[in-house]
Amino acid sequence: MLIAQHCFCWGFYAHRKINYYAVFLLPPEMMILYKPNIDFITEHAVDPDKRRYMVTAEASRHYIDIDHYGVYPFNSLPRKWNEAVTKYSEDSLNARGIVPWWTNTMRQRLTAAFKEKNQAKILKYSAEIGHYIADAHVPLHASSNHNGQLTDQRGIHAFWESRIPELLAEKEWDFFIGKAEYIRDPLAFIWQRVLESASASDTVLKFEKELSKTFPPDQKYSFEEKNGVVTRQYSSAYTIKCDEKMKGMVERRMRQAIYAVASFWYTAWVNAGQPDLSKLSNRELTTEDLKEFENLDAAWKNGQLKEGEHE
Repeated sequence: MLIAQHCFCWGFYAHRKINYYAVFLLPPEMMILYKPNIDFITEHAVDPDKRRYMVTAEASRHYIDIDHYGVYPFNSLPRKWNEAVTKYSEDSLNARGIVPWWTNTMRQRLTAAFKEKNQAKILKYSAEIGHYIADAHVPLHASSNHNGQLTDQRGIHAFWESRIPELLAEKEWDFFIGKAEYIRDPLAFIWQRVLESASASDTVLKFEKELSKTFPPDQKYSFEEKNGVVTRQYSSAYTIKCDEKMKGMVERRMRQAIYAVASFWYTAWVNAGQPDLSKLSNRELTTEDLKEFENLDAAWKNGQLKEGEHE
């Protein structure tokens, strides 16, 4: 069976790796909860992507077309949600993406879960906030030309976020980073990462365009089998060459995402008063949670994205 590959965000592989490695940046007081539950935190890193097949409003939480608001550093766009709503309206903001604000909302939910000492919520929100933080580190998530559709580069989205890390991360990249740190202003932190992404987006598009013009056309793509399905991929040679041209940008942003995820978890825990994570309540997922996971899987396997999706 031959199909065209469809992917978005970091891709399931990279999102899972980001959450997985983030666990090892935590202090022992947090590791006591996160390490035994690392499989859950890793597996459910992709739930927000699966939710995009069920919930129309989910799409805007993963990106921001910040170039719509002028030129870098986009000072016309207020960083605080209420101020931005007053200036542009909530509908307008949602139409262009809200990833920095939604990340802050998820941080508040995680902090509340720590305060409640609710283990099920802590793990669920930890897994999901990791997804949104990681998305904020992706250059094409901060560009209206998110899949190269404006520059005849369709497919560059999955290329950067999925193909490059899937090919190189295991053998070539280093994810031993250091330790999570307390973030004094989480909203300002995530906005800075979004601005970095926006600044890098033109570089991603420019370098891939330049390489495409010089690389032998018959060697740009290959057909590979994955999970019993043959897919048309950017070839290994092209992928490696583009990664070299970008001077390791994908690895760098993935490392920064891992650090940011761990630091957001740590910050939420500290702001909640550093509760003893060996003494938590509500350890089991609710019936509603389990049903949601089941529905997410079913919707994802059905494969019908809701309207308004970024590819």
